[in-house]
Amino acid sequence: MRYLQYLLWPLKFVLFAVLFGFTMHNADMVTLRFFLGYHWNAPLALLLLVFFVLGAFFGLMACLSRMARLRREVVTLRRELRSRSPAIRPAIPDVPHDAI
Repeated sequence: MRYLQYLLWPLKFVLFAVLFGFTMHNADMVTLRFFLGYHWNAPLALLLLVFFVLGAFFGLMACLSRMARLRREVVTLRRELRSRSPAIRPAIPDVPHDAI
């Protein structure tokens, strides 16, 4: 399995070279126009990078809120399971090791 790691390095280099070439070919200055007459002149590659990072950030924030809510639910359920006495806990049937 370790040899796959060495095979991925040339693929990563080629992908980097293609993306770097794309960036250099699109180094033209573009104008991003906002409301109220504000504008921002920047290279297209920089604008793409900024909006990609912003999208990734907002995506992570959306996932983190869901993960925090699920984690709190798991903690609550574990606490409830520990508080039960052994006689009340549901019996989990033994499953043979060779069962599918």
